[in-house]
Amino acid sequence: MSAATAVGDAFAGRSECWCCGIIEDSVKVVHLGNHPEVTLCLRCARWASKQADGIEDRSRTGVTAMLRDRARFARRVVVQRGWHRLPGVGAVLRKLGRYTP
Repeated sequence: MSAATAVGDAFAGRSECWCCGIIEDSVKVVHLGNHPEVTLCLRCARWASKQADGIEDRSRTGVTAMLRDRARFARRVVVQRGWHRLPGVGAVLRKLGRYTP
């Protein structure tokens, strides 16, 4: 008995994100190396990357690691207070958030 994978499936053109469940074209998702059936949308892949960077920074010392930690703290404050949803300022904060740790 063999299991069908997403690679050999007739629906290989569309993939579901394993994190948030959104369905995207197969070329617009990240496939994990040894498990191509596991896919993440670009938004979730960015989130996972930032989480991994945070875990790596926990074992690092130095000015750059401290600055990245402060930027993560500032991001949490912005999101908790809902500033990213404010008209005008929110768009700038969301755009800036893509380029910060």
